[in-house]
Amino acid sequence: MQQRRADGRVLMRAAVLGSPVAHSLSPRIHNAGYAAAGLTGWRYTAHECDERQLASFVDGLDATWAGLSLTMPLKEVVLDIADELTPLVAELGAANTLVVRDGRRVLHNTDAPGLVDALAETGTVAAEKVSILGSGGTARAALSAAKDLGATEAVVHVRRESAAYAELAPVAERLGVPLIVRPWSAIGDIAASDVVFSTVPKGVTDDLEIDWRADTVLFDVLYDPWPTPLAANAAGAGCVVLDGLALLLAQAVRQFELFTGVAAPVEAMRAALIGR
Repeated sequence: MQQRRADGRVLMRAAVLGSPVAHSLSPRIHNAGYAAAGLTGWRYTAHECDERQLASFVDGLDATWAGLSLTMPLKEVVLDIADELTPLVAELGAANTLVVRDGRRVLHNTDAPGLVDALAETGTVAAEKVSILGSGGTARAALSAAKDLGATEAVVHVRRESAAYAELAPVAERLGVPLIVRPWSAIGDIAASDVVFSTVPKGVTDDLEIDWRADTVLFDVLYDPWPTPLAANAAGAGCVVLDGLALLLAQAVRQFELFTGVAAPVEAMRAALIGR
């Protein structure tokens, strides 16, 4: 897996793939980590890549590649070109990390444990009632986080109930998490939750009026613009609020360690992200 440069340093590569991907902050985070960890021969880049281009890109990886970070729209289609799936990836039906080891392509999901890691930094390590807004890919990760937090149920609020049953019900069943699907009109119920994950696109929650409890934790996976009206209202009520940058960092830390085998310099990576 190693190629030496003229100066004797090992050159290894990793990258984030997706479409669009030019806005990605992942290169900033990972390269800061390499510098802080003394991995002077490592480089992390971003590459525009859609579903049709993914297989040929991965086929072109040589022994200098440690792995890939995968963002939309690649998190599901990548399952078709992998040699091995971790149990979590099999349960979620989605992956955001491809690790190349001895020519084998192994898929991981660091989004789901990243949500738990970020919550743990705030002191939130358990939650009985978890609510999830949305039914997309990040909602799947939130279901896994609900399981890890020990939730007795996961209540999903969606604008299209059919989407939740089609996309999330099979995942919840594999995870063993009791799933309750509720319409968007009943979204005020989230105020009674211990943890709320908002996984919907920008603007969707802007008009919501929630009578927040101060002991509810809101994890809104957006970060631009920030704060969202949802986050501002929750913070104003005394809630602990996390943004998408918290998830971006936490999942990148786990990716860094999968790629390099080295403990991630978390504070250096956090400083690079915050100072973007």
